[in-house]
Amino acid sequence: MPDWIPETWALLLPGTALWALAVYLPLSAPLSRLEEALAAGPLDESSQLLALVVSSLLLALGAGALINLALGWALGPGWGTSLGLVAALYGLFWGLAASRNNNDD
Repeated sequence: MPDWIPETWALLLPGTALWALAVYLPLSAPLSRLEEALAAGPLDESSQLLALVVSSLLLALGAGALINLALGWALGPGWGTSLGLVAALYGLFWGLAASRNNNDD
């Protein structure tokens, strides 16, 4: 078996979680069409919010798993998780820097 295929799927969970964290906001922002469709539907406001949050989490987890698998295949099994950590911290630091710039204005 090639070395980029994990022996157990549990080895993919840390990298997938890190990539899901890294891509959560960029992927959940364009869900405005789903939000509009939910607003036009029969659900109450709390159910609409729950459906929107669950769908954005599932989208981020799916994208995180695909990114982690692709990077694990292309670069090696440990690199997908390492780059996921870098991407998550990168987003955190840029978010903190942007909030600091907004407070200075």
